[in-house]
Amino acid sequence: MLRRGVFVFLLGLLMILPLVLLAPQPVLAAADSYVTRYLKVSSEPVAMDLDAEGHTRLFSAEDLSAGKKLFEQNCLNCHVGGATLPDPTVPLSLAALKGATPPRSDINSLVAYLREPMTYDGSEETFWCRQVPESWLKQPEVEKLAAFVLRAAQYAPGWGVENFES
Repeated sequence: MLRRGVFVFLLGLLMILPLVLLAPQPVLAAADSYVTRYLKVSSEPVAMDLDAEGHTRLFSAEDLSAGKKLFEQNCLNCHVGGATLPDPTVPLSLAALKGATPPRSDINSLVAYLREPMTYDGSEETFWCRQVPESWLKQPEVEKLAAFVLRAAQYAPGWGVENFES
């Protein structure tokens, strides 16, 4: 009798287990540990400057993690740690982004730069940074990329500094 009970239990388990394992599961976007640790974003979204008029937009840890991934895939070759390898005098530090003409220190202005890269003084188009057309990265993606760069410029230790030991 005990054997039969175990057999029925195991048979039932074998019938139910595939249904549980194959059932649609919610997909949870994982926040990157760099974003949570160094950019100080975890459970609550953070407000980022959207434009020079003071409008803001909330970005979650998942948004910034997606932006970090886009940065790693598309920008890391020239911008390791917020440096700018083709022109080391212009890092991705917050001071440098604010000092550009026009400033690139909010989401909209950095997105505009990524869509149409200009020299630091704004006088002409630059070919050092790749143009990011809408066909390559849609608006929400490029905004997450910009948010990651700006948040890193604000909080990441050593981001865009001349001397990483300072």
